[in-house]
Amino acid sequence: MIRLATVQFQPVYRDVDANTAFIVNAIANTDADVIIFPELSTCGYFFVSRDEVGGVAESVDGPHITAITNAAHAANRVVVCGFAERDGDNLYNSAVIAGPGINTRVYRKTHLFYKETLCFDEGNTGFFVVHLPHLDCNLGVMICYDWRFPESARTLALQGADLIACPSNLVTHIWRMAMPVRAFENKVYLAVANRYGTETNTGEDVSFNGQSAIYSFNGEVLTSANAEETVTLISEIDPSATRNKQFNSINDIFKDRRPESY
Repeated sequence: MIRLATVQFQPVYRDVDANTAFIVNAIANTDADVIIFPELSTCGYFFVSRDEVGGVAESVDGPHITAITNAAHAANRVVVCGFAERDGDNLYNSAVIAGPGINTRVYRKTHLFYKETLCFDEGNTGFFVVHLPHLDCNLGVMICYDWRFPESARTLALQGADLIACPSNLVTHIWRMAMPVRAFENKVYLAVANRYGTETNTGEDVSFNGQSAIYSFNGEVLTSANAEETVTLISEIDPSATRNKQFNSINDIFKDRRPESY
């Protein structure tokens, strides 16, 4: 069994120091094997230009992400945390995956939402799964709007994901219907770490709706948060329970696929 945590909070817009301090403290004080933080946790979300993002973005070996990865190793936790990544002249909406027994990896958001298209480059990592040997768990990551495309979760599941982490800054309510379906249709655990609060830029408000949740592989809600609260959700999960994709003596949701017909 694995203790899985999602941390819901309200990042301070453009205050990378304060947000990183919160994240590092949460890592040290959360009794869990895997901890997931929201999308763009280090900097806030509502940017409308590349120059704005450039002021808060850093490379994966920058000082704030290094502090987060060091905290993950020090606490013996696997951490998934959203941040604004700089790679040369490119800017990505990314998530770092770091912790004991694995090489630090970065997933770059594949599907950009709304005014993210003005600020970030399209992600170029593709979807991938990280094996956590000490936990016997295969972890995949998608970020927020990626959920809207069934191919995102299905690609990760076909690569062997037992658990999909979804760092998010969700603003609609459709996701609360769709996320458990993503878990159910792929027979995987799915953890949504959403944020809450409102950010304003150029006279426009964007409000985030919290309600972070951890879903079982059958779509059941294992635990969930309120719309506006700083809270850490924890559930125990069994990754091995996701691997048999049969639902009766004959049918298997993966083996029965007919990609040549799609």
